Amino acid sequence: MDLRAHGKSGGGDGAWTFAGVVADVAAVVEECGIAGAFVVGHSLGGMVAACCAEELEGTPGAVNLDGHGMGRPEQYVGMERGYVVRRLEEVREFAEAAMGRPLPEGGLDGVLAYHALMAEELGIERELMEAGVRRGIGETPDGQVYLRPERVAGLGMQEAMAEIDLFGLYRRLRRPLLIGRALRPNPSTPGMPWVDEMMAAYVKGLHADLDELARTQPWVEVAGVDATHAMLLERPREVADLVLGFVARVAEGKAGASRAS
Repeated sequence: MDLRAHGKSGGGDGAWTFAGVVADVAAVVEECGIAGAFVVGHSLGGMVAACCAEELEGTPGAVNLDGHGMGRPEQYVGMERGYVVRRLEEVREFAEAAMGRPLPEGGLDGVLAYHALMAEELGIERELMEAGVRRGIGETPDGQVYLRPERVAGLGMQEAMAEIDLFGLYRRLRRPLLIGRALRPNPSTPGMPWVDEMMAAYVKGLHADLDELARTQPWVEVAGVDATHAMLLERPREVADLVLGFVARVAEGKAGASRAS
């Protein structure tokens, strides 16, 4: 399913909250007649899946594939807190300024060209990357195009991601959750050379926290995927096997013993 305000789903002009999106998932599960389904999500969808593991009635477990957000300042190992806070605010302001805004003339071609270069760097089929971009294109009444989510929903989404305490949620869980983490860094961000340094520091802190989580929380498993954040396109078979193995263990009643890799 496309989350609200993404892809072909509605909800672009209303509030965006994790509780609201969990309710959306519940509605889809009911409409499709698949009560008891596992919820699997990637990136923002992975964060939603983790929420479903706690809140969605009837789900036996969930999978969060590399959905961590920007984390907490203290997770940026070796970096001064004030610097991290300022940079994270800069990233958020940049995202909010562009959110829901019509692209300039030729802007879509530029976006597609950037993603084509990324696809080549990561060994992903260009057509797959382009299809993902095009699925998220919206159009204004006067024919201008923009990248979803719409501004109202997007601002709410940014706020929700900044406020959610994922690790607090993980520690509360009483249903099996698999967390898949990317083991390779993302491609560099053009025009923002400091991002690579920040992300390297964040990954150190995030992985340390995930290792501790796997050691101490009986309902949580953590597994590495030899890929960047684009793991679904880079390693589809590996990710599918990871998810299916987890589902099989839960079905057999063997989930609950945490592991980290």
